[in-house]
Amino acid sequence: MAGTYTRLYYHIVFSTKNRKRFISEAVEEELHKYICGIVRGIGGICVEINSMPDHVHMLAILPPKISISDALRNIKATSSKWIHENNADLAMFGWQDGYAAFTVSQSQVDSVMEYFRNQKHQHAERDFRAELVRLLDKQGVEYDEQYLLD
Repeated sequence: MAGTYTRLYYHIVFSTKNRKRFISEAVEEELHKYICGIVRGIGGICVEINSMPDHVHMLAILPPKISISDALRNIKATSSKWIHENNADLAMFGWQDGYAAFTVSQSQVDSVMEYFRNQKHQHAERDFRAELVRLLDKQGVEYDEQYLLD
């Protein structure tokens, strides 16, 4: 897209299906690398990624030619396939249908990255649902409780 200039940072959050604790320390590092490779493959940049056993936080710059929903569909489908092919003990693994995504200003990138790095500490104080509700409320995103965690 000649003449198009963007640098949009997205804080993306998505969970395992039914918040099952599938992302063990044994798989998380390779999963992070794989997801970042998918992001690079679509022309994006994976700035920072971290996870807990039941969800992933990613700070990414996505190209303007791909929608956030298309990017997430690709990331989740491709990484799920990789997990099934490389981890026989995760045969029941799946990602939730939805996701949350927020834009991040350049001035807040460092604090978002620090937030990601402190996930284990954060979750000693609140579970994923409470964290997601806090993020949605902070960003002014309306949500229906019954669809909050699919």
